Amino acid sequence: MARFNPLPLPALSFSREESVPFITDDALASSVGVYMGFSSRAGGVSEAPFDTLNLGSMVHDNSAAVAQNRARVLAALNSEDAALVVPLQVHGTDIVEIPRQEDVAAAQKRAEKGADALLVQAPNACALLCFADCVPVRVVSPTGHFAVVHAGWRGAVAGIVGKAVRALARADAPLLECSEVQCCAQFNMYIGPCIHAECFEVSREVSAQFEQRFGASCLADERHVDLPCAVSLDARAAGMVPERIADCGVCTMCNHEQFFSYRASNGTCGRHGAFALRKEA
Repeated sequence: MARFNPLPLPALSFSREESVPFITDDALASSVGVYMGFSSRAGGVSEAPFDTLNLGSMVHDNSAAVAQNRARVLAALNSEDAALVVPLQVHGTDIVEIPRQEDVAAAQKRAEKGADALLVQAPNACALLCFADCVPVRVVSPTGHFAVVHAGWRGAVAGIVGKAVRALARADAPLLECSEVQCCAQFNMYIGPCIHAECFEVSREVSAQFEQRFGASCLADERHVDLPCAVSLDARAAGMVPERIADCGVCTMCNHEQFFSYRASNGTCGRHGAFALRKEA
C-alpha cells in the first residue's frame, strides 16, 4: 500500500476568510494539512500607497503596520504561533531549506542574506514571499512538504522554478519510494497573481533570452513575455505534468486595485504575498 495518498488535482478559488481574503486550494488543506494562500491588497492596516495588506518590509511602509499585516495572515490561517520565515528576495536562484522545526531560526538567518525560494519540510513553519508583478509559485508534494518561489524575469530565465521542483523531488524521492522524475509528476504547482503577457513589455534582448530558453511559445510577440507560461514550461521540464499546474489567471497590472503592481504604480506600492505552512497533526 502506498505510504502517501495522491494529491487532489489543484483548484484555486478565493477563501471564505472574510478578514484577509486570499486565493487558496481548500482540498489541499484537508488532504495533507498544507494551508496556503495568495493574498490581495485587502484586509490590512497600511496606509496609501501601501494600502492595505502590505506584507513587504522593504518598501518604506511603517514597520509596525507590516508586522500587524503579517500577524493577520497567520491569524487567518489559525496559526498565530507559527514560525514565519521571510527571505530577502534578490532575483536569484538560491533556495533555503527548512527540514525540521529546530532549523527555523538558522534558516531565517540564511534567508535574510538573500534567497528567492524556501523549501519547507518542517511543520508549523510558514514561508512568506512577497510580490508586485513577479510570479508567485508554490509546489506541494503528497508528503506535505512544499516550496514557495519568487520568479521575476531574471529568476524565470535562470530556472528557479525548475530548480525548486527538483530540490523538492530530491528531498521526497526516498519517502515516495520512486525516482525524482516520478516524484515531480505527483506534485501540484500553483501560480499566483502576476503580470501577464499583454502588460509585460520588455526589451528585445530580454525576450530573446526567454525564447532561447523556453521557445517562442512563451512570447506573445517580440516584446511581450508570458511569465506564467515560462515558469510552467520550466516545471514541466523537471517532470511535472500539465494537469497538476494551476494558474489563477490574474494579471496584477490589469487588476492593480486588487493586487499590488510595481509597473502600474510606477514603483511605489506594497507587496502581496504567497504563503504556505503545514500544520502539525
